[in-house]
Amino acid sequence: MPQFSRHTRSGRIMLAVGLCAAVLGASGCTRVRSHQGYQVDKLLVDSVQPGIDNRASVEGTLGRPSFASQFGEQDWYYVSRDMRQLAFANPRPVDQTVLHIRFDAAGNVTTVDRMGLEQVAKISPMGDKTPTLGRNRSLFDEIFGNIGAVGAGGMGGQGGGNTGPGPNGS
Repeated sequence: MPQFSRHTRSGRIMLAVGLCAAVLGASGCTRVRSHQGYQVDKLLVDSVQPGIDNRASVEGTLGRPSFASQFGEQDWYYVSRDMRQLAFANPRPVDQTVLHIRFDAAGNVTTVDRMGLEQVAKISPMGDKTPTLGRNRSLFDEIFGNIGAVGAGGMGGQGGGNTGPGPNGS
């Protein structure tokens, strides 16, 4: 009888080790959630009113913007994004809020706009190359393609006058 209990004890230990290994292995497949940017507080965002607030009051209420417009200080943007990632896959956005506040020349708020994830453009590259307009040239064409073209007759190399037609055909 003691031999039977020894087998069940080692079986239980093996079962516990197997369960721990399964839990650790499955934890690599969990979804990772992350937040990037501004922490949106709906009550504070709703308190910014056009015609009432100015730059100083907006900065006091919402803090410094994520970024301002490149041409003057007329627009402020507060960007917030929630991302989700499964194991080793690329992260993808699941929620996004862009708060756009526009000021007039005096620094007073004129508009407050909210944009969401619908503004995100989806780009799907085609393989490992991006299609472009123009000629398809190989590496050797790029390196050796101009041999003989520089200084060739009629190409603007040596010589005085060009007797052929000009660029406009005249």
